[in-house]
Amino acid sequence: MSRGIPLALWALTLGAFAIGTTEFVIVGLIPTIAADLQVSLPSAGLLVSLYALGVAIGAPALTALTGRVPRKTLLVALMALFTVGNLIAWMAPGYGPLIVARVLTGLAHGVFFSIGSIIATSVVPKEKAASAIAIMFTGLTVALVIGVPLGTFIGQHLGWRATFLAVAALGVIALLGSLLLVPNNLPRSAPATFGQQFAVLAQPRLLLVYAMTALGYGGTFLSFTYLASILQEVSGFSANAVSLVLLVYGVSVAIGNLWGGRLADRLGPIPALKRIFALLALVLLVLTFTAYNPVLVLLTVLAMGAVAFGNVPGLQVYVVKQAQRFVPQATDVASGLNIAAFNIGIAIGASLGGLVVDHVGLMHTPWLGALVVVGAYGLTALSGRLDRRDGIDARADGIAAAAH
Repeated sequence: MSRGIPLALWALTLGAFAIGTTEFVIVGLIPTIAADLQVSLPSAGLLVSLYALGVAIGAPALTALTGRVPRKTLLVALMALFTVGNLIAWMAPGYGPLIVARVLTGLAHGVFFSIGSIIATSVVPKEKAASAIAIMFTGLTVALVIGVPLGTFIGQHLGWRATFLAVAALGVIALLGSLLLVPNNLPRSAPATFGQQFAVLAQPRLLLVYAMTALGYGGTFLSFTYLASILQEVSGFSANAVSLVLLVYGVSVAIGNLWGGRLADRLGPIPALKRIFALLALVLLVLTFTAYNPVLVLLTVLAMGAVAFGNVPGLQVYVVKQAQRFVPQATDVASGLNIAAFNIGIAIGASLGGLVVDHVGLMHTPWLGALVVVGAYGLTALSGRLDRRDGIDARADGIAAAAH
């Protein structure tokens, strides 16, 4: 291991960057893909849902099925599958093959973060485990800041297929990085079995957290999936300008993530999540009215970025705290299933958004998304009340987390 950040961790972060780019770049390309393949906006939006569904299914199922495969071998195979999926998207002659490509890359995504976390913690000293996982996940944040706007720009100038070719090239680099930089003799930390996963899913209090996550992201993606369409069709931005707006959005997400983490440390997860969900619902509602003004919509998108992903640290900390109370032997499983809940929320939200666009209209997605997020707020308040009933002090949780 080199001094500073181990080289293996850089390889994982690059893989996370490639995966994050392919997951979210589709949002900026939906209008382009719909026009080129001559499909409706909701059909193009389905590419977001199917990818997220691939992640949600792939994470628990494939992680359990590949438990005996050596970690490095599995990591390299996943990056190969990811690269092949993006190459299929690049060559896709029509809508059907593009769906297959999205599901394949989604499956790779799900398992990557499950085993990537295990590898990340095994290449650093034990006391740096949380930091190692955080470094790997910065690949996702950087994807939102750089990968998505750049991928959108490429897609609008060279065609959307070129974006997937560029992401496939990133996949090859990440694959070579994994091959060369990840050590062979990684400890065999067995991933979760189906039995362990079902034990977690049998806990009502953990299911409540997963419902909070799914509704929070369902509401966000009900609207966010069609953000590029709103910006072009309603706000009057050109396709080029949309890339710049997504860049601004990505920077705001990065800041919001840090802010959300600090808020959860200071106040405790539940008070922080209530504030963030309330702000998110408000911003989505405001978008319904500001979308018609280019300056106001830009400010709204900036605010949306700051709160849309700011709840990730709080949700992850809270699910681990609940798992430590109810299934202490399976905290890693509980945390991994929260990632699945995140993607189930994205899948359902994007699908509902498609139905709204089809039957009611594009500009009904923001306020309906806000309503769904209000549901997440309600579940968060309920979980907080149950904690207080059990004698758990939310603020003490926050102070304890800050002390660590």
